[in-house]
Amino acid sequence: MTDDAVTPADAPEDLPTPGFEELGITGPVLAAIKALGYETPSAIQRETIPLLLGGRDVLGTAQTGTGKTAAFALPILENLDLQQRKPQALVLAPTRELALQVAEAFESYAAQIPGVHLLPVYGGQGYGVQLSALRRGVHIVVGTPGRIMDHLAKGTLDLSELKNLVLDEADEMLKMGFAEDVEQILAQTPETKQVALFSATMPATIRRLAQQYLHDPAEISVKGKTTTAANITQRYLVVSYAQKVDALTRILEVENFEGMIVFVRTKNETETLAEKLRARGYSAAAINGDIAQPMRERTVGQLKDGKLDILVATDVAARGLDVERISHVVNFDIPTDTESYVHRIGRTGRAGRSGDAISFITPRERYLLKHIERATRQQPAQMQLPTMQDVNSTRLARFDDAITAALEETGRIEGFRDIIAHYVRNHDVPEGDVAAALAIVAQGETPLLLDPENDPLSAAVAADNRPGRTDRAERSGERSGGRDRDERGPRPERRSRGDYTPYRIEVGRRHRVEPRQIVGALANEGGLGRDDFGVITIRPDFSIVELPSNLDPSVLDRLSSTRISGRLIEIQRDRGRAGGGPRRDDRSRDDRPRDDRPRTERNFDDRPPRKPRHKD
Repeated sequence: MTDDAVTPADAPEDLPTPGFEELGITGPVLAAIKALGYETPSAIQRETIPLLLGGRDVLGTAQTGTGKTAAFALPILENLDLQQRKPQALVLAPTRELALQVAEAFESYAAQIPGVHLLPVYGGQGYGVQLSALRRGVHIVVGTPGRIMDHLAKGTLDLSELKNLVLDEADEMLKMGFAEDVEQILAQTPETKQVALFSATMPATIRRLAQQYLHDPAEISVKGKTTTAANITQRYLVVSYAQKVDALTRILEVENFEGMIVFVRTKNETETLAEKLRARGYSAAAINGDIAQPMRERTVGQLKDGKLDILVATDVAARGLDVERISHVVNFDIPTDTESYVHRIGRTGRAGRSGDAISFITPRERYLLKHIERATRQQPAQMQLPTMQDVNSTRLARFDDAITAALEETGRIEGFRDIIAHYVRNHDVPEGDVAAALAIVAQGETPLLLDPENDPLSAAVAADNRPGRTDRAERSGERSGGRDRDERGPRPERRSRGDYTPYRIEVGRRHRVEPRQIVGALANEGGLGRDDFGVITIRPDFSIVELPSNLDPSVLDRLSSTRISGRLIEIQRDRGRAGGGPRRDDRSRDDRPRDDRPRTERNFDDRPPRKPRHKD
């Protein structure tokens, strides 16, 4: 660590904490963060903001949740030149989820600066929107390395006037195989740019990157001190994105909640999810940054009065929300920033009451659990999706309660007794059958009980929750070995060979590509999961990747412009390897039994042979 290194212990505790004004944040940026409720800078913000405003490069060791997004975003916005049409700032993030979150943070901090143009660039989003925005002029670009490389190759992204470059969660980017892409992007930026690199850990690879591309950086190391209230019970469920709505509906059936906030990532998702919940019979409404203040106040008032049970919200819209009736918070989309996580779950357990926080985590987001545990010093408990039997038990209990409540209305009961007796006398039907018929009338078309024998949702979520199913970041660690075998638990069931189709991509051994780079790029750009990958065969000039036979055509469209190691992969169905046999043009290399195949060809549930470790 250099003489510029700063740790929390370096600052005397008895000195007053400077505000954002003292750090150099002024005008509309200062007004925006005050409107968001920011009062006291965090440790990383106190140390980083003055350095970046002063033009220094920064090498920061900081966990997720320490407030580092504002630490680099506020100085960028403070020094922004609105007259310049070419991008002035580029932020690289390892995943599209983090890129979206960083972009939304920039938008909230720039809310009172007219004319700021920000563009998130990531795989899975149509090129049309991105190309139109770039043609009009963009001040700040936030994106994933693969899609940024694609735009650079097409000539649609001009970084010639770049002033600021931020590498966010650099260690995760390198673990996911983006090292070469990051270096190629850095090589296409001006020498005079200011660089800020943030990483939760500081391995030798990050040190080498910093030595090569940062100029006399000030080193900063801070640790998160975020904690959560002990009266909030934290749970999580591993569930794929496609199953989230059904999983939420089932949880709503069995959880005994008063009021609930469901947090999603974007403004559009608040409206979409609220509409789906209303269609399923729940009293739900959306609030987001686009909703006018009078409507927001009316909606919150309905939640307080019990006229509304579920609020679907974004982080910004929920700031300052204090409703004692909120018993549950659900992170429908888990935030990548643990500071946001703590803020969200703090909306429950108010006034000394107990609260519940439930987080949905997709299989590739499991690594975020470690960040949450470190930041909150608590370990969320893994929960199981309620089964259909659980739902049926809850429905029967509520039905019993409704009957008991009705029986207590003795005045009305007497009147209906005469009506039932009249029907029994005239139709010669037992009273029990009449009661069952009335229950059918009251229930309507929706069946009271579900069929426990037909429960595909529970089976799918159980597969996502198996101990052996880990996220991509864990699988593609620096040693490419994931966890040790005795920690992985039983292997999940895999698709059969017939469920996969081989696809050819135009990168191979001579391009120094590894399986983890292929998985990282295809998963990030195409939204694929662990079980979507079969055998990966890497040959000198190309590779064969087995993907699901029922792959949605839209996924192939998103992957068509993906780059790995700077090369366009040109993905297409492999015609020369139907049935898994060797290609004609490579028979001399692969005319071997499968058990003797090269080490670069492997099923992603098999741990690769360990390579000798070399000193950096």
